[in-house]
Amino acid sequence: MKAFYDTTESLKIALAAIKANKSRGVLTTLGIVIGILAVVTTMTTANGLGNSFRESISALGSDVLYISKRPWITTGSSLEFRNRRNLDLKEADKLQRRLANAVAINPTTNTNKNAKYRSAVLENITVIGTTDKHIMVSASVPDQGRFLTAFDVQLKKRVCVIGSEIREQLFGDAEPLNKAIKIGRYRYRVVGVMEEQGSAGFFGGPNFDRQIFVPITAFMKSFGGANRDFNIAVKAPPEISLADFEYELIGEMRKIRKLKPGAPDDFSINQMNQLVGVYNNVMGVIVSIGLVITSISLFVGGIGVMNIMFVSVTERTREIGVRKAIGAKKRAILTQFLFEASTICLIGGVIGLLLAFGVASLISKFLMPASVSMTIVAVALLVSIFTGVLSGLIPSLKAARMNPIDALRYE
Repeated sequence: MKAFYDTTESLKIALAAIKANKSRGVLTTLGIVIGILAVVTTMTTANGLGNSFRESISALGSDVLYISKRPWITTGSSLEFRNRRNLDLKEADKLQRRLANAVAINPTTNTNKNAKYRSAVLENITVIGTTDKHIMVSASVPDQGRFLTAFDVQLKKRVCVIGSEIREQLFGDAEPLNKAIKIGRYRYRVVGVMEEQGSAGFFGGPNFDRQIFVPITAFMKSFGGANRDFNIAVKAPPEISLADFEYELIGEMRKIRKLKPGAPDDFSINQMNQLVGVYNNVMGVIVSIGLVITSISLFVGGIGVMNIMFVSVTERTREIGVRKAIGAKKRAILTQFLFEASTICLIGGVIGLLLAFGVASLISKFLMPASVSMTIVAVALLVSIFTGVLSGLIPSLKAARMNPIDALRYE
């Protein structure tokens, strides 16, 4: 009970001291405010980037394996991948017959063309030749109209499904469905608009909203396909683990490509988790560097608090002497000044958090979805208090160890 009373009394004295020196308190908290604002903004931005990235690549599908000539992530020389044979449609057909348990097998190829509607022109648009199975291997769906059908593919119909960014830039407020656009030199009728997906540009990846999907048969007729490289997406059955299905897929592809035992694969199997893993590694390094840099602000703020606390201890030397003379113990003096330093830092942390909420709302409005989570709030407050304890520890020890007689003589 006595310890609780001493703690309460120390807190009251600390708050009274801060209130008596408002201007000094405001200047002291400034460094902490900047430090907490920088740390919270860094963590919030990192979370926002992570959420945007995962939301964007969710279109790839977590249970889909992608067969391609090259791996998505490469290190060192890419010469060995450049010399590999291209994948073709015949291999996709053979794989369809061999992998009867696959949910869907979807071959795709792409090129870059200009897209035009009336006077509006978009340059270097990614045009993807695909099939009706694309919807089965992708998490994205049309927001308007429909996707390509087997009928479109079979009859080589010049129809297309456009990304949300293309819809906005080519048509504005106009209705895009059933309108004809020129892709390169050919006219295609818009039958659907994909939902907004975002970009995986962090890795130099595609902007999913700046793509046009056309039937793969029409694509080959319009843009050629004899020597073009294809990719094959294979959706795994739910009853088999992705690792086991990948092993089976590799075996079938080796048979199709007639590779001898012991010969290396001349194709690559990619999946979404590879991108997520690399992203996490890269962002981990970036966030660590960012936190180290922003922590310098907290360090500078902590040094400022320590200096002010030394000044405060010196100014209140007689007060400390009087308190000790009437029976105050070292612990009470130590607690009083630690509370004072921690409270100053906590106030700075709260102000920094409030500013960080404003910055997060601006980021969310103009750049990407971002919000300050409760975990970040808790970490920021704990860091503020911890900074106060560290900054006030040496001045508090100095005050607690004062000789009461020497302190009373101080002028």
